[in-house]
Amino acid sequence: MSRRIRKQRTKAVVFAALGDETRLLMIAKLKLGRPRSIAQLTAGSRLTRQAITKHLRVLEGAGLVHNVRAGRESLFALDPEPIEELRSYLERVSADWDEALRRLQAFVEV
Repeated sequence: MSRRIRKQRTKAVVFAALGDETRLLMIAKLKLGRPRSIAQLTAGSRLTRQAITKHLRVLEGAGLVHNVRAGRESLFALDPEPIEELRSYLERVSADWDEALRRLQAFVEV
């Protein structure tokens, strides 16, 4: 499999992981900068610790979070790099579309 295809699949995995409202809320909590425990991530929601753990595993599999040990406690921290890569990718796609629309406009106006 080519590197380009692997990178596209990686993007797809990250998009899929971010495609869930609960996981987006967890990312929002984690982006505040400090690692959080499952109990802290569960606070304020109706979800069980087990459900939060399943969502964390999806985020971890997509490379969006990683586990940090603090004594006996397991904390989770955000890895912003995959989100930055998606942002950059979407900016390139947007620029490509803008250029295609400019060409179309120029063609139609002639």
